[in-house]
Amino acid sequence: MAEPSGVLVVDSLTKSFPLPGGRPPRDVLAGVSFTARHGEFVSVIGPSGCGKSTVFSLLAGLDTPDSGSVHFGRDDGEPADAHCAYMPQRDLLFPWRTVLDNTTLGLLVRGVPRAEARRRARALFGVFGLTGFEDARPAQLSGGMRQRAALLRTVVQERDLLLLDEPFGALDSLTRTDMQSWLQEVWQRYRWTVLMITHDIREAVYLSDRVVVLSPRPATVLREVRVELPRPRELSILAAPEFAALERELLGLLHGP
Repeated sequence: MAEPSGVLVVDSLTKSFPLPGGRPPRDVLAGVSFTARHGEFVSVIGPSGCGKSTVFSLLAGLDTPDSGSVHFGRDDGEPADAHCAYMPQRDLLFPWRTVLDNTTLGLLVRGVPRAEARRRARALFGVFGLTGFEDARPAQLSGGMRQRAALLRTVVQERDLLLLDEPFGALDSLTRTDMQSWLQEVWQRYRWTVLMITHDIREAVYLSDRVVVLSPRPATVLREVRVELPRPRELSILAAPEFAALERELLGLLHGP
């Protein structure tokens, strides 16, 4: 079967939230539309509070839009969230479970037998730099290792789309840079379709094929900026004039009139 040309189509999503005291509802999304194609890495940036995480909640089935739709390249009758695996900002690893058993949680929830879930997760431990830590507890891992375990838990579900909500936001600068390089490496190996929220413009440019820029709340799409930098991207590209030009363009969109 041919791969779908458009894994994700977000079409005119609107969302508002009620406020107490009879006040008018707070409008958060005002017609957000964008796509993510098979094997593409797309970042979503915008001002704080503009509705980025709300978009992810709608994609993951944690909430419903007031209007608009989300659909995928193939029509199998399943809800949109059945195609997504969601990695929230915090790793949310259970401290009483081993790292291996933490990484199988998504599969177990879907009804995969425990032995099969452990087999699938264990097969990825080498790729994710976690070999030898299968029986460790999360408290024994560094911050970067915890994030890799959380991403493994997301990836092993084998969904069409990975939703990464600021996956490296809590890490220190050096660890964050290491994790960005590592994520690029494994993404190029597997070519997952990724949609990532980030507040870090440099991170968005370094990792992405396209960057979707949202306006202040209520959010609309200001522009989609294509990142046509060669891959694989070495860290030295951060100092390249073409990289700086993309950063300036995105900064201008976020902070311009």
